[in-house]
Amino acid sequence: METAALIVVLVIALALFFDFTNGFHDTANAMATPIATGALKPKTAVLLAAVLNLVGAFLSTEVSKTISGGIIREDAIIDAGADLFLSLIFAGLIGAITWNMLTWLLGLPSSSSHALFGGLIGATLVGAGIGGIDFGMVLSKIVLPALIAPVTAGLIAFAATKIAYSVTRRYDGKPDGRDGFRWGQIFTSSLVALAHGTNDAQKTMGVITLAMITIGWQSGAHHEPELWVIIACAFTIALGTYLGGWRIIRTLGKGLTDVKPAQGFAAESSTAATILASSALGFALSTTQVASGSVIGSGLGRRGSTVRWRTAGRIGIGWLLTLPAAGGVGALAALLVVWLGNWGVAIDAVIAVLIILGLFMRSRRNAVTPANAMSDVAESGRAIELPDTPPPTRRQQRIEQAKAEARARAEAREKAKSQAKAQARKEAEKKAEKKAEKKAKASAGASKPAVSTKKADADRNGDSE
Repeated sequence: METAALIVVLVIALALFFDFTNGFHDTANAMATPIATGALKPKTAVLLAAVLNLVGAFLSTEVSKTISGGIIREDAIIDAGADLFLSLIFAGLIGAITWNMLTWLLGLPSSSSHALFGGLIGATLVGAGIGGIDFGMVLSKIVLPALIAPVTAGLIAFAATKIAYSVTRRYDGKPDGRDGFRWGQIFTSSLVALAHGTNDAQKTMGVITLAMITIGWQSGAHHEPELWVIIACAFTIALGTYLGGWRIIRTLGKGLTDVKPAQGFAAESSTAATILASSALGFALSTTQVASGSVIGSGLGRRGSTVRWRTAGRIGIGWLLTLPAAGGVGALAALLVVWLGNWGVAIDAVIAVLIILGLFMRSRRNAVTPANAMSDVAESGRAIELPDTPPPTRRQQRIEQAKAEARARAEAREKAKSQAKAQARKEAEKKAEKKAEKKAKASAGASKPAVSTKKADADRNGDSE
């Protein structure tokens, strides 16, 4: 019993550390877009996200029940010994934390949720076999939501972006005409942070509750987390949100710099709505997948943007790798437990500490801070190719066509006037020529009689002589 109690303490400590990594791993889901568009300063954004993660963790416990009394069949494992079950939970957490730390070091926005599920499933399969997993629950509460939620969020973001641009189309062609959405992003990003707290903090609550039920510190009749568990997980994820996350923010943030405030507003609204609805239904979603799906959907909703499907495919492959990769590490940790018993737990603990310290020290070589967090382009941003100048809308096309027709009519009138003036000048010149000819003829006719008169006078003078 003393050994089991010690393992429970280790499980709680490791679960809270996972909660901490979850916080700084998923900060970017809520705050990368408002930071990139200038709606919030980096430190202000992470502080706001931390506070709202803290508040959100107290709003619901449905996801916690899914973890503590859903995917793993405790009865089938506890029959083999409570120590073994606790050791398997410990091994699963090692798999989740290892994947979280590795992807954090690489700046990859992977799913902390799927890392946790993968680690627990991998460890359980090794220690208890297939009978220890409730695959029906895994399919309905984890796999299907993982497939449906990003698509749903993307469709909502697509529609919201279309509506946003339709309502504000009078600002087409004005670079700063939609800056009001930048202020709206503060509200929507806050909703995402709140939703993240309601969903992700509960996963750690579920793990701790599962461990306490196993050792008998909590009744198995209900899977509600104890108040101290809720408080501990809420503060831990909030602390992780505030202290870490700059690597992921760098990855996502620069990818979203091409996303305009109207798109960011639509994407964050879609992400928040999807996560909050899923938390109420007890679905353990990946907030990273939902946020990425919303980004792509909002990008498609903007005129002229196209999807780089190869890049989007790489994002999907990263999602698919998370669960089996974390499951593989969890399974290896569970093997040591099965082979060596409590010594395996001790070796796992030492290995976990070495992995955490090693990855952390490696990250210090190229530290990422608020000052340099916004550099490279994100995968989710690369999936959307946005033109510098979007093509004209139908309304703009009609306006341009009307202007072109008006210009053509004006040019035709000017041409007709110039032709009329030229014709008038020609007629005036002809009249002037005719008048000159008549005048010349008249003057010529007037000179001939004068000559004949002189002749007659001369003849008369000759006769008189």
